[in-house]
Amino acid sequence: MRDEPGGAAPARTDLTADCAQCFGLCCVALPFAASADFAIDKAAGSPCRNLTADFGCGIHTRLRQRGFNGCTVYDCFGAGQKVSQLTFGGEDWRSGDREHSRLMFDVFHAMRQLQELLWYLTQALELPAARPVHPGLRRALDRTEALTRLERKELAGLDVTPVRQDVDVLLLRTSELARAGLGRGRKKERRGADLMGARLRGADLRGANLRGAYLIAADLTGADLRSADLIGADLRDADLTDADLTDALFLTQPQLNAAKGSAGTRLPASFTRPAHWTP
Repeated sequence: MRDEPGGAAPARTDLTADCAQCFGLCCVALPFAASADFAIDKAAGSPCRNLTADFGCGIHTRLRQRGFNGCTVYDCFGAGQKVSQLTFGGEDWRSGDREHSRLMFDVFHAMRQLQELLWYLTQALELPAARPVHPGLRRALDRTEALTRLERKELAGLDVTPVRQDVDVLLLRTSELARAGLGRGRKKERRGADLMGARLRGADLRGANLRGAYLIAADLTGADLRSADLIGADLRDADLTDADLTDALFLTQPQLNAAKGSAGTRLPASFTRPAHWTP
């Protein structure tokens, strides 16, 4: 289900996971521990017991019911298919020895980070208020895209940290430009704030700086989050019922998937309303 236009969201299809073109990399490369998000323990590099021979998920339509909420939240931003089809040219992790599979998983870890940066940069370039930094954003996007096309061994050994730091400077400036005049006041500067379980029902959070804020299980029912910077904000189990996120900055699909919401929650264009939200 899609919502009305009004918010900036990247239109690039290569930044959206296409599991049909991937070799189940997230189901093998990533580790997880038995918890509220996962029903079992799984080591990195070990296939999930639900992974089928054709790289599908045997319980895809019942993940939440079977205790795999974490799988419904995860998104690789298109890294899976890019590694599978571009970097490795259609070779899957089972087609070689252990070194081959380890190399593929290492590339996947680096690629996922780069694809996430491309998502943010693409979103920033769609903000008219950020025009003063558009040239820098475009250069950063081109550099980051070039990195995703490195040879497999170069990608596996790539240190993404300095790349992320350079991009973050641009994204921070983008955020400041987009929120100018909207987020004034100390109450709206909540970068990295501990707001777990906070009662923010109906709160005016337009233009708020919520970068990296902990909003786990926060009550944001009916809250106004237009132009709020949500990059890195933890929205697990946050209640977004009837909240307005029409043009929230740097919002991602995984954040929405981790939260609760309703048919009345207003989302930016091109985002998908999670299936588990209240109809």
